[in-house]
Amino acid sequence: MGSGTSLIECRRAGRHGIGIELKPELAQQASRRIAGQSNPYDVTTQVVTADSADPIVTPKLITAALKDIGKGSIQLLILHPPYHSIIKFSDQDSDLSNCPSKEVFVERFGQVVDVVTPFLDLGRFLVLVIGDMYSDSEWVPLGFYCMQEVMSRGYVLKSIVVKDMQGNRAKRNLENIWRYRAFAGGFYIFKHEYVMFFRKV
Repeated sequence: MGSGTSLIECRRAGRHGIGIELKPELAQQASRRIAGQSNPYDVTTQVVTADSADPIVTPKLITAALKDIGKGSIQLLILHPPYHSIIKFSDQDSDLSNCPSKEVFVERFGQVVDVVTPFLDLGRFLVLVIGDMYSDSEWVPLGFYCMQEVMSRGYVLKSIVVKDMQGNRAKRNLENIWRYRAFAGGFYIFKHEYVMFFRKV
C-alpha cells in the first residue's frame, strides 16, 4: 500500500478502500496520513498490516476488513509491487524486493494475485502498476512477466497505458539524486512504467 495515496483518493472519490502493507511502521504512518484527510462521503478506508502473498493469514484479514464495511467482495484491485530488487524496502524475507531472483519474484507476485483474486467480483477489474528493471547489462521486462502471471489466472488484458514518469510530482527535484544512485549502483534509470488493466473472466 505504501504511503496511503490510493486510500486518500478513495475518500475523495467516495469509495470504501482497503490497503495492505507489509511494514508495520509504514502502515502506521499511512494510517495517520489518511486519517488527516477529509472524508466527505463518510467511507471506510482501512489499513491492514500483512504479507499480500500469505495464503492463510491475509485472506482472513481481508474478509474481516470487508465485513467491517458490510461487504463480501470487491470491484477493483490495484497492485503496485516493488520492481524486484531495484529498491530494498525492508529486511524481511517476505518482502518482494528481497526475492533472490526474478523467477522467485514473479512466482511470489503470482501468489499475491492468487490471494486477492477470490475477493474480486467476476467481470470486474484488476490494475497492475509496474515497471521494468535493468540487471547485469540486460533489460528485464518485469512488467510483462507479471502481466503473464495475471493472465494465467483467469484475466484478460484490456489495456496498457505507458506512464511517463518524467516531471512526476513524486519524483520532482530528485532527478540528480537518482542519476547519482544509478551511476554508483550500476543500474539504468527508467523514465516510464506500465499501468495494465485486466478484467476477471
